[in-house]
Amino acid sequence: MANGKTMTVAEMVSLFVDSAAPLRVDAFDGSHFGPANADLKVRITSPNCMYQLLTHPNEIGVVRAYVLGDFDIDGIDYADPYPAMRQLISLAKYVKPLTPMSVARVSAGILSHGFRKPPVPSTEGPSKFDRIKHGLLPHTEKADSETVSFHYDMSNEFYADFLGPSMTYTCAVFDDENMSLEDAQANKLRLILDKLGLQPGERLLDIGCGWGSMVITAARRGIKALGVTLSKEQAAYANEWIRREGLEHLAEVRVQDYREVPERDFDGICSIGMMEHVGTKNYQSYFEDMYRLLKPMGRLLNHQITISHDKPDGKPGTDEFLDRYIFPDGDLGAPGFIESCIHDAGFNVVHQENLRQHYALTLHHWNKNLSEHWDDAVKHVGFERAKVWGLYMAACALNFELDGIQIHQFLAVKPDRVGHPDGKWYPLRPWWRA
Repeated sequence: MANGKTMTVAEMVSLFVDSAAPLRVDAFDGSHFGPANADLKVRITSPNCMYQLLTHPNEIGVVRAYVLGDFDIDGIDYADPYPAMRQLISLAKYVKPLTPMSVARVSAGILSHGFRKPPVPSTEGPSKFDRIKHGLLPHTEKADSETVSFHYDMSNEFYADFLGPSMTYTCAVFDDENMSLEDAQANKLRLILDKLGLQPGERLLDIGCGWGSMVITAARRGIKALGVTLSKEQAAYANEWIRREGLEHLAEVRVQDYREVPERDFDGICSIGMMEHVGTKNYQSYFEDMYRLLKPMGRLLNHQITISHDKPDGKPGTDEFLDRYIFPDGDLGAPGFIESCIHDAGFNVVHQENLRQHYALTLHHWNKNLSEHWDDAVKHVGFERAKVWGLYMAACALNFELDGIQIHQFLAVKPDRVGHPDGKWYPLRPWWRA
Protein backbone atom coordinates (compact mmCIF):
# COMPACT_ATOMS: atom_id res chain seq x y z
CA MET A 1 0.00 0.00 0.00
CA ALA A 2 1.13 3.58 -0.63
CA ASN A 3 -0.68 6.51 1.00
CA GLY A 4 -3.69 4.28 1.65
CA LYS A 5 -3.97 3.32 -2.03
CA THR A 6 -2.98 0.17 -3.86
CA MET A 7 0.67 0.38 -4.86
CA THR A 8 1.21 0.79 -8.60
CA VAL A 9 3.76 -1.20 -10.58
CA ALA A 10 5.78 1.96 -11.17
CA GLU A 11 5.95 2.57 -7.41
CA MET A 12 7.15 -1.00 -6.92
CA VAL A 13 9.88 -0.51 -9.52
CA SER A 14 10.98 2.73 -7.87
CA LEU A 15 11.76 0.83 -4.66
CA PHE A 16 14.44 -1.17 -6.48
CA VAL A 17 15.69 1.08 -9.30
CA ASP A 18 17.09 4.62 -9.01
CA SER A 19 15.12 7.27 -10.86
CA ALA A 20 18.29 8.30 -12.74
CA ALA A 21 18.35 4.97 -14.59
CA PRO A 22 17.97 5.25 -18.41
CA LEU A 23 14.94 2.97 -18.18
CA ARG A 24 11.28 3.36 -19.06
CA VAL A 25 8.70 0.96 -17.62
CA ASP A 26 5.11 1.03 -18.88
CA ALA A 27 2.80 -1.22 -16.88
CA PHE A 28 -0.57 -2.89 -17.46
CA ASP A 29 -2.09 -0.76 -14.66
CA GLY A 30 -1.38 2.46 -16.58
CA SER A 31 1.53 3.52 -14.38
CA HIS A 32 4.95 4.57 -15.73
CA PHE A 33 8.48 4.70 -14.42
CA GLY A 34 11.31 6.69 -15.99
CA PRO A 35 11.56 9.08 -18.95
CA ALA A 36 9.63 8.34 -22.13
CA ASN A 37 12.81 8.76 -24.24
CA ALA A 38 14.89 6.25 -22.24
CA ASP A 39 17.17 3.94 -24.23
CA LEU A 40 15.66 0.81 -22.68
CA LYS A 41 11.88 0.46 -22.62
CA VAL A 42 10.20 -2.39 -20.77
CA ARG A 43 6.50 -3.17 -20.92
CA ILE A 44 4.95 -5.18 -18.08
CA THR A 45 1.94 -6.57 -19.88
CA SER A 46 0.27 -8.74 -17.25
CA PRO A 47 -0.19 -8.95 -13.48
CA ASN A 48 1.24 -12.46 -13.83
CA CYS A 49 4.68 -10.86 -14.10
CA MET A 50 4.42 -9.65 -10.51
CA TYR A 51 3.11 -13.00 -9.29
CA GLN A 52 5.90 -14.86 -11.08
CA LEU A 53 8.50 -12.72 -9.29
CA LEU A 54 6.69 -13.02 -5.96
CA THR A 55 6.46 -16.80 -6.24
CA HIS A 56 10.03 -17.25 -7.52
CA PRO A 57 12.11 -14.12 -6.72
CA ASN A 58 15.02 -15.49 -8.76
CA GLU A 59 15.96 -16.33 -12.35
CA ILE A 60 13.08 -18.83 -12.68
CA GLY A 61 10.53 -16.10 -11.97
CA VAL A 62 12.14 -13.78 -14.52
CA VAL A 63 12.45 -16.53 -17.15
CA ARG A 64 8.84 -17.63 -16.72
CA ALA A 65 7.59 -14.07 -17.05
CA TYR A 66 9.76 -13.47 -20.13
CA VAL A 67 8.90 -16.73 -21.88
CA LEU A 68 5.16 -16.26 -21.32
CA GLY A 69 5.25 -12.62 -22.45
CA ASP A 70 4.32 -11.15 -19.07
CA PHE A 71 6.91 -8.50 -19.80
CA ASP A 72 8.54 -7.44 -23.02
CA ILE A 73 11.35 -5.15 -24.17
CA ASP A 74 10.88 -2.74 -27.06
CA GLY A 75 12.89 -3.74 -30.12
CA ILE A 76 13.99 -7.12 -28.74
CA ASP A 77 14.80 -9.92 -31.17
CA TYR A 78 13.61 -13.12 -29.46
CA ALA A 79 16.12 -15.12 -31.49
CA ASP A 80 18.97 -12.87 -30.37
CA PRO A 81 18.17 -10.91 -27.20
CA TYR A 82 21.88 -10.29 -26.51
CA PRO A 83 21.73 -6.49 -27.18
CA ALA A 84 18.81 -6.13 -24.76
CA MET A 85 20.62 -8.21 -22.15
CA ARG A 86 23.69 -5.99 -22.49
CA GLN A 87 21.47 -2.97 -21.86
CA LEU A 88 19.98 -4.60 -18.78
CA ILE A 89 23.46 -5.38 -17.44
CA SER A 90 24.37 -1.71 -17.83
CA LEU A 91 21.58 -0.84 -15.37
CA ALA A 92 23.28 -2.70 -12.52
CA LYS A 93 24.72 0.49 -11.02
CA TYR A 94 21.21 1.92 -10.70
CA VAL A 95 19.78 -1.01 -8.76
CA LYS A 96 19.09 -0.19 -5.13
CA PRO A 97 20.09 -2.61 -2.35
CA LEU A 98 17.28 -4.90 -1.26
CA THR A 99 15.94 -4.20 2.21
CA PRO A 100 13.40 -6.18 4.26
CA MET A 101 11.15 -3.12 4.19
CA SER A 102 11.17 -2.75 0.37
CA VAL A 103 10.57 -6.48 -0.15
CA ALA A 104 7.72 -6.42 2.39
CA ARG A 105 6.10 -3.38 0.78
CA VAL A 106 6.18 -4.89 -2.71
CA SER A 107 4.92 -8.25 -1.46
CA ALA A 108 2.06 -6.54 0.36
CA GLY A 109 1.29 -4.45 -2.71
CA ILE A 110 1.00 -7.54 -4.91
CA LEU A 111 -0.97 -9.58 -2.38
CA SER A 112 -3.40 -6.71 -1.81
CA HIS A 113 -4.91 -7.85 -5.13
CA GLY A 114 -5.29 -11.38 -3.76
CA PHE A 115 -3.09 -14.41 -4.33
CA ARG A 116 -2.96 -16.19 -7.66
CA LYS A 117 -0.74 -19.03 -8.86
CA PRO A 118 0.91 -17.90 -12.09
CA PRO A 119 1.16 -20.28 -15.06
CA VAL A 120 4.28 -22.29 -15.89
CA PRO A 121 5.66 -22.40 -19.45
CA SER A 122 4.96 -25.68 -21.22
CA THR A 123 8.66 -25.89 -22.15
CA GLU A 124 9.78 -26.00 -18.51
CA GLY A 125 10.92 -29.42 -17.34
CA PRO A 126 10.54 -30.86 -13.84
CA SER A 127 12.80 -29.70 -11.03
CA LYS A 128 15.70 -31.85 -9.89
CA PHE A 129 13.68 -32.81 -6.79
CA ASP A 130 10.74 -33.95 -8.92
CA ARG A 131 13.02 -35.97 -11.20
CA ILE A 132 14.55 -37.75 -8.22
CA LYS A 133 11.08 -38.34 -6.75
CA HIS A 134 10.17 -40.19 -9.94
CA GLY A 135 13.27 -42.36 -9.82
CA LEU A 136 15.62 -40.40 -12.08
CA LEU A 137 18.73 -40.18 -9.91
CA PRO A 138 21.22 -37.74 -11.45
CA HIS A 139 23.80 -39.27 -13.79
CA THR A 140 22.58 -42.83 -13.64
CA GLU A 141 22.28 -44.44 -17.07
CA LYS A 142 18.47 -44.14 -16.98
CA ALA A 143 18.54 -40.47 -15.99
CA ASP A 144 21.26 -39.63 -18.52
CA SER A 145 19.20 -41.21 -21.29
CA GLU A 146 16.13 -39.18 -20.26
CA THR A 147 17.95 -35.88 -19.90
CA VAL A 148 19.91 -36.22 -23.15
CA SER A 149 16.65 -36.97 -24.95
CA PHE A 150 15.07 -33.85 -23.36
CA HIS A 151 17.86 -31.71 -24.77
CA TYR A 152 18.62 -33.26 -28.16
CA ASP A 153 15.57 -35.18 -29.38
CA MET A 154 13.53 -32.12 -30.31
CA SER A 155 14.14 -31.70 -34.03
CA ASN A 156 17.27 -32.10 -36.13
CA GLU A 157 15.85 -29.41 -38.39
CA PHE A 158 15.64 -26.99 -35.46
CA TYR A 159 19.30 -27.53 -34.60
CA ALA A 160 20.22 -27.04 -38.26
CA ASP A 161 18.47 -23.66 -38.15
CA PHE A 162 21.15 -22.25 -35.86
CA LEU A 163 24.12 -24.64 -36.08
CA GLY A 164 24.37 -24.40 -39.84
CA PRO A 165 25.57 -27.09 -42.26
CA SER A 166 28.35 -28.38 -39.98
CA MET A 167 25.80 -29.54 -37.36
CA THR A 168 28.54 -29.04 -34.79
CA TYR A 169 27.14 -28.09 -31.39
CA THR A 170 30.33 -27.09 -29.59
CA CYS A 171 32.70 -24.14 -29.50
CA ALA A 172 34.36 -23.28 -32.82
CA VAL A 173 37.97 -22.08 -33.04
CA PHE A 174 38.47 -18.78 -34.88
CA ASP A 175 41.70 -17.50 -36.40
CA ASP A 176 40.14 -14.02 -36.20
CA GLU A 177 36.73 -12.46 -35.67
CA ASN A 178 36.05 -12.32 -39.42
CA MET A 179 36.33 -16.08 -39.90
CA SER A 180 33.05 -17.74 -40.88
CA LEU A 181 31.35 -20.12 -38.48
CA GLU A 182 31.71 -23.04 -40.90
CA ASP A 183 35.45 -22.43 -41.33
CA ALA A 184 35.88 -22.03 -37.56
CA GLN A 185 34.06 -25.30 -36.85
CA ALA A 186 36.20 -27.11 -39.42
CA ASN A 187 39.21 -25.49 -37.78
CA LYS A 188 38.14 -26.86 -34.37
CA LEU A 189 37.72 -30.39 -35.70
CA ARG A 190 41.06 -30.17 -37.48
CA LEU A 191 42.77 -28.92 -34.30
CA ILE A 192 41.41 -31.79 -32.20
CA LEU A 193 42.47 -34.44 -34.69
CA ASP A 194 45.89 -32.84 -35.04
CA LYS A 195 46.34 -32.84 -31.26
CA LEU A 196 45.36 -36.51 -31.13
CA GLY A 197 47.86 -37.16 -33.92
CA LEU A 198 45.88 -40.04 -35.40
CA GLN A 199 47.01 -41.66 -38.64
CA PRO A 200 44.99 -43.51 -41.32
CA GLY A 201 43.93 -46.91 -40.05
CA GLU A 202 44.09 -45.91 -36.37
CA ARG A 203 40.97 -45.98 -34.20
CA LEU A 204 39.08 -43.07 -32.63
CA LEU A 205 36.24 -43.15 -30.11
CA ASP A 206 34.09 -40.00 -30.00
CA ILE A 207 32.02 -39.95 -26.80
CA GLY A 208 28.88 -37.85 -27.06
CA CYS A 209 29.40 -37.55 -30.81
CA GLY A 210 26.43 -35.34 -31.58
CA TRP A 211 25.35 -35.40 -35.22
CA GLY A 212 28.63 -36.95 -36.32
CA SER A 213 30.79 -34.10 -37.60
CA MET A 214 33.93 -35.36 -35.83
CA VAL A 215 33.33 -38.96 -36.90
CA ILE A 216 32.89 -37.83 -40.51
CA THR A 217 35.97 -35.58 -40.42
CA ALA A 218 38.11 -38.36 -38.95
CA ALA A 219 36.88 -40.93 -41.48
CA ARG A 220 37.74 -38.57 -44.33
CA ARG A 221 41.33 -38.82 -43.05
CA GLY A 222 41.17 -42.60 -43.17
CA ILE A 223 40.77 -42.94 -39.40
CA LYS A 224 38.39 -45.65 -38.16
CA ALA A 225 35.90 -43.68 -36.08
CA LEU A 226 33.22 -44.87 -33.67
CA GLY A 227 30.80 -42.34 -32.20
CA VAL A 228 28.39 -42.97 -29.33
CA THR A 229 25.41 -40.88 -28.28
CA LEU A 230 22.28 -41.36 -26.20
CA SER A 231 20.18 -39.43 -28.73
CA LYS A 232 18.33 -41.55 -31.30
CA GLU A 233 17.77 -38.52 -33.52
CA GLN A 234 21.47 -37.66 -33.54
CA ALA A 235 22.49 -41.24 -34.34
CA ALA A 236 19.99 -41.50 -37.21
CA TYR A 237 21.22 -38.21 -38.67
CA ALA A 238 24.89 -39.19 -38.29
CA ASN A 239 24.53 -42.64 -39.85
CA GLU A 240 22.61 -41.21 -42.82
CA TRP A 241 25.43 -38.66 -43.25
CA ILE A 242 27.98 -41.50 -43.14
CA ARG A 243 26.05 -43.37 -45.85
CA ARG A 244 25.85 -40.28 -48.06
CA GLU A 245 29.62 -39.89 -47.79
CA GLY A 246 30.24 -43.57 -48.51
CA LEU A 247 32.23 -43.96 -45.28
CA GLU A 248 30.48 -47.00 -43.77
CA HIS A 249 33.77 -48.96 -43.85
CA LEU A 250 35.41 -46.36 -41.59
CA ALA A 251 32.68 -44.72 -39.51
CA GLU A 252 29.83 -45.81 -37.25
CA VAL A 253 27.56 -44.04 -34.76
CA ARG A 254 25.68 -45.98 -32.09
CA VAL A 255 23.00 -45.18 -29.53
CA GLN A 256 25.07 -46.39 -26.62
CA ASP A 257 26.22 -45.23 -23.21
CA TYR A 258 29.97 -44.73 -23.12
CA ARG A 259 30.08 -47.06 -20.12
CA GLU A 260 28.79 -49.89 -22.33
CA VAL A 261 31.33 -49.63 -25.18
CA PRO A 262 32.79 -53.15 -25.50
CA GLU A 263 35.85 -52.29 -27.62
CA ARG A 264 39.23 -51.46 -26.12
CA ASP A 265 42.67 -50.23 -27.21
CA PHE A 266 41.56 -47.11 -29.06
CA ASP A 267 44.40 -44.96 -30.38
CA GLY A 268 42.53 -41.81 -29.44
CA ILE A 269 39.41 -40.67 -27.62
CA CYS A 270 37.70 -37.31 -27.88
CA SER A 271 35.02 -36.00 -25.56
CA ILE A 272 33.71 -32.76 -27.04
CA GLY A 273 30.97 -30.97 -25.10
CA MET A 274 30.11 -34.18 -23.26
CA MET A 275 31.39 -33.52 -19.74
CA GLU A 276 28.66 -30.97 -19.01
CA HIS A 277 26.28 -33.97 -18.79
CA VAL A 278 28.53 -36.24 -16.71
CA GLY A 279 28.35 -34.55 -13.30
CA THR A 280 31.41 -33.39 -11.39
CA LYS A 281 31.13 -36.20 -8.85
CA ASN A 282 31.61 -38.63 -11.74
CA TYR A 283 34.63 -36.95 -13.35
CA GLN A 284 37.15 -39.25 -11.75
CA SER A 285 35.39 -42.45 -12.82
CA TYR A 286 34.75 -40.95 -16.29
CA PHE A 287 38.46 -40.40 -16.91
CA GLU A 288 39.27 -43.80 -15.43
CA ASP A 289 36.92 -45.30 -18.03
CA MET A 290 38.76 -43.36 -20.76
CA TYR A 291 42.05 -44.68 -19.43
CA ARG A 292 40.82 -48.28 -19.72
CA LEU A 293 39.51 -47.75 -23.25
CA LEU A 294 42.81 -46.36 -24.59
CA LYS A 295 45.85 -48.33 -25.65
CA PRO A 296 49.21 -47.41 -24.08
CA MET A 297 50.41 -44.07 -25.53
CA GLY A 298 46.87 -43.40 -26.69
CA ARG A 299 45.67 -39.81 -26.37
CA LEU A 300 42.59 -38.21 -24.86
CA LEU A 301 41.22 -34.82 -25.94
CA ASN A 302 38.63 -33.45 -23.51
CA HIS A 303 36.82 -30.26 -24.60
CA GLN A 304 34.34 -28.87 -22.06
CA ILE A 305 32.72 -25.81 -20.51
CA THR A 306 34.13 -24.90 -17.11
CA ILE A 307 33.35 -22.48 -14.31
CA SER A 308 35.79 -19.63 -13.80
CA HIS A 309 35.99 -19.96 -10.02
CA ASP A 310 35.61 -22.89 -7.66
CA LYS A 311 32.32 -22.89 -5.77
CA PRO A 312 32.24 -22.99 -1.95
CA ASP A 313 32.70 -26.45 -0.42
CA GLY A 314 33.65 -27.91 -3.80
CA LYS A 315 30.07 -27.69 -5.10
CA PRO A 316 29.65 -27.80 -8.89
CA GLY A 317 28.46 -24.83 -10.90
CA THR A 318 24.74 -25.29 -11.53
CA ASP A 319 22.01 -23.07 -12.93
CA GLU A 320 18.28 -23.54 -12.27
CA PHE A 321 17.23 -22.07 -15.63
CA LEU A 322 19.51 -24.45 -17.52
CA ASP A 323 18.45 -27.38 -15.34
CA ARG A 324 14.75 -26.89 -16.02
CA TYR A 325 14.80 -25.65 -19.61
CA ILE A 326 18.01 -26.78 -21.32
CA PHE A 327 20.39 -29.25 -19.59
CA PRO A 328 18.74 -31.26 -16.80
CA ASP A 329 21.37 -32.43 -14.30
CA GLY A 330 24.08 -30.38 -15.99
CA ASP A 331 26.88 -29.04 -13.84
CA LEU A 332 30.34 -27.59 -14.39
CA GLY A 333 33.71 -28.00 -12.72
CA ALA A 334 36.66 -25.63 -12.49
CA PRO A 335 39.63 -26.28 -14.82
CA GLY A 336 42.05 -27.07 -12.00
CA PHE A 337 39.69 -29.69 -10.59
CA ILE A 338 39.24 -31.28 -14.02
CA GLU A 339 42.97 -31.44 -14.69
CA SER A 340 43.50 -33.07 -11.30
CA CYS A 341 40.89 -35.71 -12.13
CA ILE A 342 42.59 -36.46 -15.46
CA HIS A 343 45.96 -36.69 -13.72
CA ASP A 344 44.64 -38.87 -10.89
CA ALA A 345 43.11 -41.29 -13.43
CA GLY A 346 46.67 -42.07 -14.53
CA PHE A 347 47.16 -39.76 -17.52
CA ASN A 348 49.97 -37.38 -18.30
CA VAL A 349 48.36 -34.00 -19.04
CA VAL A 350 50.27 -32.63 -22.02
CA HIS A 351 48.48 -29.37 -22.78
CA GLN A 352 45.43 -27.30 -21.93
CA GLU A 353 44.03 -24.08 -23.34
CA ASN A 354 41.12 -21.76 -22.61
CA LEU A 355 38.87 -20.96 -25.60
CA ARG A 356 36.46 -18.71 -23.70
CA GLN A 357 36.36 -15.88 -26.26
CA HIS A 358 35.88 -18.36 -29.09
CA TYR A 359 32.69 -19.68 -27.52
CA ALA A 360 31.22 -16.19 -27.19
CA LEU A 361 31.86 -15.68 -30.93
CA THR A 362 30.35 -19.08 -31.72
CA LEU A 363 27.18 -18.25 -29.79
CA HIS A 364 26.80 -14.91 -31.54
CA HIS A 365 26.84 -16.80 -34.85
CA TRP A 366 24.23 -19.25 -33.57
CA ASN A 367 21.94 -16.44 -32.39
CA LYS A 368 22.32 -14.74 -35.77
CA ASN A 369 21.49 -17.97 -37.57
CA LEU A 370 18.44 -18.50 -35.37
CA SER A 371 17.27 -14.97 -36.13
CA GLU A 372 17.64 -15.58 -39.87
CA HIS A 373 15.71 -18.87 -39.65
CA TRP A 374 13.24 -17.83 -36.95
CA ASP A 375 10.03 -18.79 -38.75
CA ASP A 376 11.38 -22.24 -39.55
CA ALA A 377 12.59 -22.74 -35.96
CA VAL A 378 9.15 -21.82 -34.59
CA LYS A 379 7.57 -24.25 -37.05
CA HIS A 380 9.72 -27.10 -35.71
CA VAL A 381 9.64 -26.52 -31.93
CA GLY A 382 7.04 -23.82 -31.29
CA PHE A 383 7.33 -20.14 -30.40
CA GLU A 384 7.87 -20.66 -26.69
CA ARG A 385 10.77 -23.14 -27.03
CA ALA A 386 12.43 -21.12 -29.78
CA LYS A 387 12.24 -18.08 -27.50
CA VAL A 388 13.84 -20.07 -24.66
CA TRP A 389 16.74 -21.09 -26.89
CA GLY A 390 17.36 -17.56 -28.12
CA LEU A 391 17.54 -16.49 -24.47
CA TYR A 392 19.78 -19.42 -23.51
CA MET A 393 22.36 -18.82 -26.22
CA ALA A 394 22.47 -15.05 -25.72
CA ALA A 395 22.85 -15.48 -21.95
CA CYS A 396 25.69 -17.95 -22.48
CA ALA A 397 27.47 -15.57 -24.86
CA LEU A 398 27.24 -12.82 -22.25
CA ASN A 399 28.45 -15.17 -19.51
CA PHE A 400 31.50 -16.15 -21.56
CA GLU A 401 32.28 -12.50 -22.23
CA LEU A 402 31.95 -11.63 -18.54
CA ASP A 403 34.20 -14.61 -17.62
CA GLY A 404 31.54 -16.33 -15.57
CA ILE A 405 32.20 -19.49 -17.57
CA GLN A 406 35.08 -20.65 -19.74
CA ILE A 407 35.83 -23.57 -22.04
CA HIS A 408 39.00 -25.65 -21.95
CA GLN A 409 40.66 -28.28 -24.07
CA PHE A 410 42.78 -30.79 -22.17
CA LEU A 411 45.14 -33.08 -24.06
CA ALA A 412 46.42 -36.12 -22.16
CA VAL A 413 48.32 -39.32 -22.93
CA LYS A 414 48.15 -42.77 -21.35
CA PRO A 415 51.69 -43.70 -20.23
CA ASP A 416 53.36 -46.83 -21.61
CA ARG A 417 55.74 -47.76 -18.83
CA VAL A 418 56.33 -51.26 -20.22
CA GLY A 419 56.72 -50.75 -23.97
CA HIS A 420 58.46 -47.38 -23.64
CA PRO A 421 60.13 -47.25 -20.23
CA ASP A 422 62.20 -44.27 -21.38
CA GLY A 423 59.04 -42.15 -20.99
CA LYS A 424 59.09 -40.83 -24.57
CA TRP A 425 55.32 -41.00 -24.96
CA TYR A 426 54.83 -37.84 -27.04
CA PRO A 427 57.01 -35.30 -28.92
CA LEU A 428 59.07 -32.78 -27.01
CA ARG A 429 57.10 -29.79 -28.24
CA PRO A 430 53.52 -29.30 -29.54
CA TRP A 431 53.17 -31.03 -32.90
CA TRP A 432 49.94 -29.39 -34.01
CA ARG A 433 49.21 -26.06 -35.65
CA ALA A 434 47.37 -23.86 -33.16
